[in-house]
Amino acid sequence: MTIFNIIALLGGLALFLYGMHAMSSGLEKLSGGRLEKTIYRMTSNPLTSLLLGAGITIAIQSSSATTVMLVGLVNSGVMQLEQTIGVIMGSNIGTTLTAWILSLAGIDSSSIGLNLLKPENFAPIAAFIGMLMAMLSKKRKRQDIGYILAGFGVLMFGMTLMSSSVSPLKDSPSFTGILTAFENPFLGIIVGAIFTGIIQSSAASVGIMQALSLTGGINYAVAMPIIMGVNIGTCVTSLISTIGVNKNAKRVAFIHFSIKIIGTIICMILYYIAKLALHPAIFSAAASPWGIALCHTIFNILTTIILYPFSRRLVKLSRLCIRDKNEIETYAFLDERLINTPSFAISECHNRTCEMAILARDTFIDSIQLNKSYSPRLAERIKENEDRLDEYEDKLGTFLVKISSKDLSDSDSKEVSKQLHTIGDFERIGDHAINMVRTADERFDKSIAFSDEANGELAVISSAVTEILTITTKAFEDGDLELAGRVEPLEQVIDSLIAECKSNHVRRLRNGACTIELGFVLSDLLTNYSRVSDHCSNIAVALIEVAQNAFDTHEYLGEIKSMDNPEFKQAFDEYMEKYRFN
Repeated sequence: MTIFNIIALLGGLALFLYGMHAMSSGLEKLSGGRLEKTIYRMTSNPLTSLLLGAGITIAIQSSSATTVMLVGLVNSGVMQLEQTIGVIMGSNIGTTLTAWILSLAGIDSSSIGLNLLKPENFAPIAAFIGMLMAMLSKKRKRQDIGYILAGFGVLMFGMTLMSSSVSPLKDSPSFTGILTAFENPFLGIIVGAIFTGIIQSSAASVGIMQALSLTGGINYAVAMPIIMGVNIGTCVTSLISTIGVNKNAKRVAFIHFSIKIIGTIICMILYYIAKLALHPAIFSAAASPWGIALCHTIFNILTTIILYPFSRRLVKLSRLCIRDKNEIETYAFLDERLINTPSFAISECHNRTCEMAILARDTFIDSIQLNKSYSPRLAERIKENEDRLDEYEDKLGTFLVKISSKDLSDSDSKEVSKQLHTIGDFERIGDHAINMVRTADERFDKSIAFSDEANGELAVISSAVTEILTITTKAFEDGDLELAGRVEPLEQVIDSLIAECKSNHVRRLRNGACTIELGFVLSDLLTNYSRVSDHCSNIAVALIEVAQNAFDTHEYLGEIKSMDNPEFKQAFDEYMEKYRFN
């Protein structure tokens, strides 16, 4: 074993970790945001939460990343602590898949078909096909598949490089002496935990063990305790992620850690019982790559089977060890940890933007009601809501800009673009609600009352504005492009109604039925109605343009506003019939 073997080992580890990162990144983008959409409806059922945890971990190839994501979701108040246990246990099982893939390195056969399954044989093929797909394909989905294959190929090549670099150890007496020391199971656990904690990848630690097992120098008495330690060491990432989070988020990482610790204690008891009482020959047998993968899987499945019935007790244990101390639990608006899994972060941003849309809609509708029936309490609520809308825009905008710097899939990029294009319009709707409050204050202070005719016209326009706000919000929430297409015709009808109302006011002014002061107040109301309908139009256009990869707003509006467009004309006529002055 020379310095060059050590350099090759480090290079192999670097390629392994890089391939793992490239593969997991491609898998996450390929999921197209589907995994995060199922997390909310699958965590209520014990079995489905296990499957979900395993599925997410297989997709992003890291149980630590899954747990960090759960810390972020709990810290943001999206998930409850109790919902995370099944996902954590499922992720522990899902992470063992990589070990089984790496165990293919131990195939020893003269069959061409079986030999093609060995990493050193199929990894170059996978990498070559992957890079061809990534470089030649114009479709982003095929490019993502290409990067997955290329990452997989690099990962396997790294595994092969590690195996070849440690092959001289099989003839080294010094290596045999070191392994004898590791037959102390507690030392094996400690070394496995420390090493995995440093490189923060249980898959890489298990991969190195599988590479060493090919030398024939590792037996199961050495391998089993190290695997237990590896499973403890993988908790380091989630424990580090709890810095600066609330108590419930800390408990998520604690539960992850306690599952591994309790599982290790149980397995160590079984290990000693089997070793001392039964003296099975397997302990002295040379470990193989597939045997190490089996031990890794048995540890996590056995731990899950034993501990899952005690899920509530684990929650109680976490609350006992991490006490509330009568502090009020606070939640992060959007937890920075979610950026590590962009698809989940974008999905959560969408949820927050939907909250913002609903708040903007309700706030402006409240301002309409305030002008019909003045209430100081309602006026104060509108002002508070507008402050919240400002906060939404500030935090969402900052968070989305950070996400946009990541390597995103096409669908995720479109979602970020849609949200960045719309949050400003939702915030501006809140500003116009504040303008409406000022108008209501003036009307109340000066006891200003409109004529019956003007009140009737305002009632019609108010109903139309309420509908455009409602359908715009609904279209945004559901991504309903057909509903978004109905916003512009209604916006045109509102403009027509406002123009007619202004003309009628001039007529009433000439007839002495109205005053100039009333005219100013009426103009303020109509201006806010017009601006709000314009913002609704902007939002609807953004939804359609992002979906169609087109951003020439003037050209788009020019096309759909034409009365030659049958869909626009039909919707316009329907709204004109629905909203008209008596």
